[in-house]
Amino acid sequence: MPYTERFEDAFLYAARLHRDQTRKGTGVPYVTHLLAVAAIVGENGGTEDEIIAALLHDAPEDAGGEARLDEIRARYGDAVADIVAGCTDTYEDPKPPWRARKEAYLDHLAGASAPVRLVSAADKLHNARSVLADYRTLGEDLWGRFNGGRDGTLWYYRAFADALSGDGPVADELDRVVAELERLADGHRVP
Repeated sequence: MPYTERFEDAFLYAARLHRDQTRKGTGVPYVTHLLAVAAIVGENGGTEDEIIAALLHDAPEDAGGEARLDEIRARYGDAVADIVAGCTDTYEDPKPPWRARKEAYLDHLAGASAPVRLVSAADKLHNARSVLADYRTLGEDLWGRFNGGRDGTLWYYRAFADALSGDGPVADELDRVVAELERLADGHRVP
């Protein structure tokens, strides 16, 4: 079934919201991440609402807080807004401390709806794929990009993959990508 004008509108809306952002530590336009997450969701049976939420999953956190979530609710409805809210780990700016925020999100994920878990898994899968690819190029220098550093970043991806264990193909692939990242990083561990 083809996507409707809601998808087209959400695509343009997301592109405008994140126009000036780039992927952490790179010059890659941030919208590429949103498109990749939406593609993963769509390729794994996601509904149009889930795909729209994938396009908008970072909007409240990185582009407007709770006011942005209210706008998403008004434009795309409760189902989309509820998924986006479920994928948001903070509305605060500046953001609270990284580790506490991530631990709270993992706790939240345990009781999250299937659509939230799917979009979250797709988000982390694309991020983990990117980290793995960049690690293969940059090696240990990569970890300076991340608030959690090497150990915190590896902890978070492993904890996230474990929290989604059994959720289906996206979660399974996330686990495989994280395992490969751990394997490579362990090979470079300084004794």
